[in-house]
Amino acid sequence: MPPGYARANRQTPLRLKRLLLPSTAFIRSGRRFARKQPQAAGELESMLALLAADAFHPQLKTHKLKGKLAGSWASSAGYDLRVVFQFVQHKGAEAILLESLGTHDEVY
Repeated sequence: MPPGYARANRQTPLRLKRLLLPSTAFIRSGRRFARKQPQAAGELESMLALLAADAFHPQLKTHKLKGKLAGSWASSAGYDLRVVFQFVQHKGAEAILLESLGTHDEVY
């Protein structure tokens, strides 16, 4: 079962909303993205809200990464926009550390 999912009973999974923790690299790449594509800021904001609510929502296409990014996960935030993140513990609760943001070629 993916991280963050707990079963109250065998029928319904309990989904926990996670805290998003942006790294300095994510903030830097977010500013760069906002300068390049200001019209897509709303799409990114809704994607991050969905990521906090359910990191494995089918719309996000969340997948585990390999190679030099092993241990990280990536989600789609539009046609060619990716968010790379890790599941971490923060003050006793599970959180999402946002590592980078950019196009497929920029983040991989």
